[in-house]
This record gives sequence, C-alpha cells and structure tokens, in this order.
Amino acid sequence: MTDGEGLRTGYGPAPGLAPSGTPGSAPVPLPAGRAVDRSGTADAAPAPVLLPGAGGPQDAVTRLRAHGCWYPSADPDGTEAAFICDRGGVPQLWAGPVGGEEVRLLDSSPDPVTEVSWSPDGRWIAYTTAPGGGEHSRVLCVRPDGTGRRILAGADPASSAHLGCWAHDGSAVAVTVAAPPAAVSPFAGRTPSGLGPPDGILAGARPAADWADRDGRATLLGATAYDGAPGTGGASSAYAAEAGDPFAAPAARSGGGLSVYLIDPDGLASPVLLTTETHAASLRACDLSHDGALVLLRRGPRGRREAVVRRTADSATTFAMPVADGDPWIGRFSPEGRTLWLRSNADREYAALLEVALDTGGASRGVSVAAEREGSDLELLALAHDGRTAALAWNAQGASELELVETFPAGQAADSTGPPRPLALPHEVVTRVTAAGAGRLLLALSGSQRRPGVWWAHEGVSLLRTPWSAKDADAVPPGRPPVRPVPLRLTARDGLPLSGWYYRAPGRSPGEPAPCVIHLHGGPEEQERPVFNPLYHELAGRGLDVFAPDVRGSSGHGRSFVDADLGAGRFAALDDVADCAAHAVTAGPADPTRLAVMGRSYGGYLTFASLVWHPDLFRTGVAVCGMSDFLSFFAGTEPWIAESAAHKYGHPERDRELLRALSPMSRIDALRAPLLAVHGEHDTNVPPGESRQFVRAARERGVSAELLTLRDEGHDFLRADNRRLFRRAAADWLARHLHG
Repeated sequence: MTDGEGLRTGYGPAPGLAPSGTPGSAPVPLPAGRAVDRSGTADAAPAPVLLPGAGGPQDAVTRLRAHGCWYPSADPDGTEAAFICDRGGVPQLWAGPVGGEEVRLLDSSPDPVTEVSWSPDGRWIAYTTAPGGGEHSRVLCVRPDGTGRRILAGADPASSAHLGCWAHDGSAVAVTVAAPPAAVSPFAGRTPSGLGPPDGILAGARPAADWADRDGRATLLGATAYDGAPGTGGASSAYAAEAGDPFAAPAARSGGGLSVYLIDPDGLASPVLLTTETHAASLRACDLSHDGALVLLRRGPRGRREAVVRRTADSATTFAMPVADGDPWIGRFSPEGRTLWLRSNADREYAALLEVALDTGGASRGVSVAAEREGSDLELLALAHDGRTAALAWNAQGASELELVETFPAGQAADSTGPPRPLALPHEVVTRVTAAGAGRLLLALSGSQRRPGVWWAHEGVSLLRTPWSAKDADAVPPGRPPVRPVPLRLTARDGLPLSGWYYRAPGRSPGEPAPCVIHLHGGPEEQERPVFNPLYHELAGRGLDVFAPDVRGSSGHGRSFVDADLGAGRFAALDDVADCAAHAVTAGPADPTRLAVMGRSYGGYLTFASLVWHPDLFRTGVAVCGMSDFLSFFAGTEPWIAESAAHKYGHPERDRELLRALSPMSRIDALRAPLLAVHGEHDTNVPPGESRQFVRAARERGVSAELLTLRDEGHDFLRADNRRLFRRAAADWLARHLHG
C-alpha cells in the first residue's frame, strides 16, 4: 500500500518535525525518511507559500439579509471558534468568541472555504479553500489574529489538497495531496455527432487492472482489494478512440495518486510522508495516536470505504475494517492508544459505534459494539479532547437525534461506555459536532425554518445559539415563512419502500392539484433532509409544489438500500423517479399534467435520464451539473473521482455496454420536453461538457434547450450572487413551462 519507509523532502534544516515551541509541549516523534522527486510514486512534497495578510474586518462584497454559519472548530479552551460564514456573499473563514458578537474575518480572499480546523495548541487555524470555486482545493493556515497566512499544499493549480487531522501537540497537520493528472489526450475535444466526450476533456490511459469492479448485481459489501506497493498494477498504455464510435472515448485518465503528508505550519521542519497510493479514490488521515505511533486513515471508493490503522514508523497496516460513507471523520484513538472508537457499518445494515481494542503494536485484540440503534445510522461521531466523552448523532428518518456517552465511566472497565444521555435539539439536523474545551461541544445545526448556525452545549445540559449566528426569524424576509415539509412514504413497483419530503406551495386548498417539481438530490448517496432550502422557498413562492424523494441509492435507509442501485440496479432507480411522480399525484396532490423533474449532480443525471426514459411524464426539466454520458464523464472527471465512481456506476472498461445503456445520450432521440441545463464553469467533478453535449443534441433534434453557465463556480454553487441567479433562472424556467 505504501513504499514502506516514511519519505520527506526538505524545506527546513531538520528531519522529522520540530517542536511546536509551546511551553510544556513535547513534539510527537515521527519517522524521518528520504527525499523524493516527481519521478517517484509520490509527488514532490508540498512547500509552503507565504501570502500577504488578508484579515478583516472587510466590507461584504454581497451583503446578505440572513447569513449562514457552519463547520465550527474551537480553540483549546473552547472560548473561541473558527467557522465558515457567508455573510460576505461567499463562504469565508471567520473567528470569534463563542459567547460574544465581535467576530473577525481571517481571510478576505474570494476563494470559498470548505473545511476548518484549529490546532490543539491554539497557535494555528488550518483550512481548505477552492480557488475559483473549482474542485482543485488547497490547504492554508493562518494565526488566530489573522497574521502568518500561508499555503501549506495545493499551490500548484494542477494539484489538489485536502485537510486531515492535527498531531495532538499541534506540531503538524496532516494533508492529503493529489498529484497532477496526466497530459491531455490528442483526442480531447473530438465530438462526432455531438455525442462524444465534451470539449476539452482530459483523457489518458486505460484504468489499472485493480480498479473496483462490479458485476451488475446489488449486493452487500464484501472484501475489498486495493493497490499493493507502488509499482504493482500500474496503468496500461494509452489508446485511441475508435473512429466513428461516439462512445469509444478513453474511459479514464492515467497518473495521479493520493499522498498524506504531515506538515509543520511553522515551516521549520520537513514534511513527512505517511502514506501514498496510486489509483486511489480517497485517502484522509482522521487521527494520530497521542504518541504519534499510529495513524487512522479513511480510504477507498464510495460504497467501499475502509478504516485503516498504520504504524507511522514503518507504514505497516495493523488493522482494517469497512466503514460507512458519509462524514469522513470516522473515528479516534483513546488517549493511551489502546482503544479505537470507530463509526462503522461492517457486517450490518446501519452504522454503529464500534470499540476496537488494540495491542501495543496497533493490532486488534477484538471488536465490540459500544452503541447502536435499530433502523438508524450513527451519522456523526465526535470525542472530547480528553477522549472520555463521545457525542453521537443518529439519523432518524432524516432528522438528527443527539446523545452523549461516557467512554470510560467511573467505576467501570476502561473499555466500557456509560448509559446514553440525550440532548434536545432546537432544529432538525446536526451537520457537525466538535469538542470545545472541557465539558463543551460546538454543533452546526440546520432546520426547515432556519439558516445554518452554530450552537454550543455546556456540560451536556442545554444548547445556546452563538450570537454571531443568524436568528431563526432572519431566515427569509417577513411575510412568507419557510414551508415546513411533510414526509411521504410509498412503495416502488418492485416492492422497495421509498420516502421523501413534500413541500406544499402556500395559498392552495388541501385538495387542489398543483404544478409540482420532483427534485432529486445528488450523490446518489446523499439523503433528502428537512432543512431550509432557498431553492424550494423560491419555487414555493412561484406557486410550485416540490416533492424531494430518496430513490434507491440514497443514504439513511440502510446499506442494502444504498447498494440497491449498483450496476444494472440503476435502471430500477430510473423507475423510482416515475413511481415518486405518480405518488406525488395521488398523495401530493400534484397535477399529473404539470410535472417537472429537477436535480443536481447525480440528480442532474437522473433528470437527463428521466426526460428520455419517461418522455411523456414530465413537461420540462432542469438538470444541474449532471452527467449525460457515463463514458465521457469517466474520461473527463478527476482521477480519484473516477476511481470512486467505478464502484457505483460500473467499470468504464469491463462494464462499457452497461454504462452506454444507462447514459441519457444513448436515448437522446426520445427527448420531447424542453430543458434547462446549469453548470459551473470550473466543475472538474462533472465537467461542463456533460451539459453542453446534451443541450447541443437536444437542439439538433428540434427540442428547446438552454444552458446557463455560472462563472467562478465549480460543482457546488457557493457565491451568493450566483446562487441567487441560479434559483431565479430555474424558477423562471419552471414557472413558465408549468403555469402555461
């Protein structure tokens, strides 16, 4: 899985990691190694790039009436928090006291911030940004007063970097670095008949033989095979597309790989390479043991995630276990390193809290279930700084239920847990839980009646809203409160139970048929949750009902439900869309003559597909960042995304005919309804060519089709002005075609 010895390449004078300089803080011992260059299996270690100060206060570029705050991370004593806030029109890094209103902007650059982590010693705040709103992210750090801002990894525009855990003494932060992809294929941009790969795609070699494989059957997860040492099972040579075959584009890009480094934010010590993997789908360092001897990694493709414990001294794997998709922070070591608390659905339908007993070398001495719930996933797991209290957020039919458990209760064995203590929530969904000093937690909450906000819990008794989070009353302008959705349950044509949330436009009598938008979430492993959605609020204000279902493949309903759309099971997911539309008519009530379909990412794919599989069902559609041809998607997406997607959709070589049959472009002649496609210009997850080729083909067949490209956006629309433009354009389009 790695090349054994830890690697380093220097920008400082000493091997390993330098002490943090904090009084009373001893540095975590970490392995030294040898230098590497770009000719090896690991990309060259990142070097820090100093940046000019960009702190606040600053005037907002786009002032919002109501802002959101999310992804909090507390300083060591829990009195201050760093968090993401969009009050300036784009998600940016802010910090301020938990109990005070005075907050400061730490980075005023327009690059959206996606993750935040305050160092355990309090000296640095690390965070991830997405330059230009795209998918190539970078990791930066800044001091709590806004000085010392620098890029730790991802400065190369062709690379990407993601934030991992901190060493417990704050001397280093783990960062995952994605190597730049292979060169552009000579066949990029070749689009015979308008059906081939999108303009300007990157393409390269056939995928390696060790890609995740699927046989088209829906099964529970089994054993997972991954790369061996670097150099085993490398990618084969590039090949050309067959002339005249619009679906013969190269199916994947070669090169790439993911590496995890420990980086000293002070820049005094060389980076230490913990592990590197070629053809990797995901790789993140979730925790280091307090003595630095063990690292907990999360790795693998979607649907086959795995927790791996490795020794940092020799990179030997000592423990591995499947874990659930969802939140990447899957677990944590106990303070003495002899217990691993893990959120996992190994050999079970729903994720639970597992307790893994470890010996001195990190090997497992046994696994037991510490907390579980029938019919509910353990969605979030957070441990207090002392490792003796765990916060567990359970997914109960889409809403969250939070409870606290003592992992080492007084008078009991060191590997036991105390009884759960429920903590009442003021809003429906918890999106993040993090420790905030002794006896405190910070929670990011969302609800159907509010914008995202941060709350703090003291001694597990009550929750208080932070003063800088928007009040619930500020969610929307006065006069039209948000619609609270009602749950709907139905049965698919093959007997599988389905469910969703129905938003009724205000002002209609209960039985009056209404135009209705079937809105499909992304993923497909995401889940529709009862949280405030500005898009739904916009549509309801135009007199449009919204039914937002979870078709098969969604999370929150058990592992079998997530796996029910794998391979050829995706055809049944397309039937689910039609079944949900029919149920909206009988139970909504929606007007059967005024139905639309809309979705983002995978939901955008379902929108394209529904319009050609069920051409007489929907009057129109809006596809947002959706795939229209799986083969061109695999050719154009990021290498690590392709690795992960192969398990969900099918292998781009071995399942080529299945992917062709599932691609909306293969049925474009059946399209009847007008459609609007929306895409971010910097989207390298689902490249913009996926929308362009579908719109072009629709127009060639005389079907009305438009494309809205949002500037400075990637796969997620993060800027307030662009989000507003998107909502209004989509609502205008739907209202025009459904009210007419």
